Amino acid sequence: MKRKIIKIDQEKCNGCGACANACHEGAIDMIDSKAHLVRENYCDGLGDCLPACPADAISFEEREAPAYDEAAVLAAKAQKSAAAAVPSGCPGAATREMGRVMPVPAVAEAGTATSVSGHSGCPGAAAREISNDAPAVMSLAHPAFKPVSQLTNWPVQIKLAPLTAPYFKGAKLLIAADCTAYCYASMHEDFVKGHKVLIGCPKLDSIDYSEKLTEIIKNNDIRSVSIVRMEVPCCSGLEAAAKRALKNSGKFIPWQVTVISMDGRILD
Repeated sequence: MKRKIIKIDQEKCNGCGACANACHEGAIDMIDSKAHLVRENYCDGLGDCLPACPADAISFEEREAPAYDEAAVLAAKAQKSAAAAVPSGCPGAATREMGRVMPVPAVAEAGTATSVSGHSGCPGAAAREISNDAPAVMSLAHPAFKPVSQLTNWPVQIKLAPLTAPYFKGAKLLIAADCTAYCYASMHEDFVKGHKVLIGCPKLDSIDYSEKLTEIIKNNDIRSVSIVRMEVPCCSGLEAAAKRALKNSGKFIPWQVTVISMDGRILD
């Protein structure tokens, strides 16, 4: 049949992944750092991806294409939601609570991990809550000073995170791009501290984070959301997904965005 469908200009596409995140139907995938319309029958022709593209690489065209298959789209969404809701396989994905105690002025030592929810599979994906008891004051010039991890939850990958967890109750949520922790030297002290952390890379994961983030925000008592991303264009997909999740959750929650430069500075 002849109908309206999107067209992606491969020359203009910068590989940011924002369109793939914006496409709720899952018609677009990232392949070799470029966006491609891989499932034409998933494209409804409404163009939610157009305003998300910072490179103006997407337009409409009218041509022969398979009809929009709503049933297939809904089935794919249900399958994805079910996979996200129930961790399986690797035992590392199970939820756990951990304790870490740091004597003054020694470095914190890992405590015993305690599961906070039923889990089977990889232990590395289990949800955990981590307690960090660090000295109240220690000079950076002190010869025994070593940075202390401020991470208090596990897992941190958005794809592995549970939809609900005890540590989300009353939490300040940090949604950060993977690269920020490597570029910004004080990531733990300035951003991770006091927050529950979720990280991802929209360019590498090529999935719509907004659906899972929406469920996490909707189903938990989240007090605020901080988004920390890199200055590179592909990171705009993470920011767009987080903003969309906030909107779709139906909640009014304070949020802010911080952009980190490749040389480790906070940009205005």
